[in-house]
Amino acid sequence: MIRELAQDLVDLIFDWGYIGIFLLMAIESSFIPFPSEIVLIPAGYLASKGEMSLVVIMTSALGGSLVGAFVNYYMALLLGRKVLQRYGKYFFISEKTLEKMDNYFDKHGAISTFIGRLIPGVRQLISIPAGLSRMNLTIFSIYTALGAGIWALILTLLGYFIGENQELIDTYLKQITIVVLLLLLLLTSWYAYYKRDKR
Repeated sequence: MIRELAQDLVDLIFDWGYIGIFLLMAIESSFIPFPSEIVLIPAGYLASKGEMSLVVIMTSALGGSLVGAFVNYYMALLLGRKVLQRYGKYFFISEKTLEKMDNYFDKHGAISTFIGRLIPGVRQLISIPAGLSRMNLTIFSIYTALGAGIWALILTLLGYFIGENQELIDTYLKQITIVVLLLLLLLTSWYAYYKRDKR
C-alpha cells in the first residue's frame, strides 16, 4: 500500500510539477502528518532522469515547508495563546508556565527550532511552541529554513543517487536518520556546555 501511495505521489509530482512539491511539503510541514520522504525521494529520482531540476525542487520544498510552518506558528500565536490563557488552568498550564516557555524560547528558540526540524515526528510540531511563545519571526524563519533545507536536501539526494531501489532507500534512510539524531545529540550537548560555560 505504501509503494502504491508513493507511486501515486510520483505521478502527482510529475503532473503538477514543482507546484505539487510545494503543496505537498506545505501539508507535511503543517498540522497534517505527512512523510516528506515519499515526496522528495521520488522528486530526486525524477531529477536524476533530467525531468526536474534539483535547484527548483529544493526551492519548492523549502517554500512549502516554510508556508506550512507559518500556518502552525500563526495558529498558535493568534489562537493557541488565547485558548491557553483562558482554559490552560484546566490542563495545569498557568500563566507562569507560559512565561517560562516565553523565556525559554527567547533564550533557546533558535537551536530548538533547528533541532526540532530535523527530528521525525517533531518537525511539524516545533512551530507550535514557537508561536505560543511569540518567538521572533525572523529568527524562527531562518532556523526553520535551515533545518527544513538540510532534511529536504538529504531526501532529494537520496532519490537522485539511488533512484527506484526501494529496499536500499529504506536501509539508507534508517541509517541517515540515526546519524542525524546522533549529530543532534552532540550539538545539544555542546550547546548546553557552551551556555553553562558562558554563565
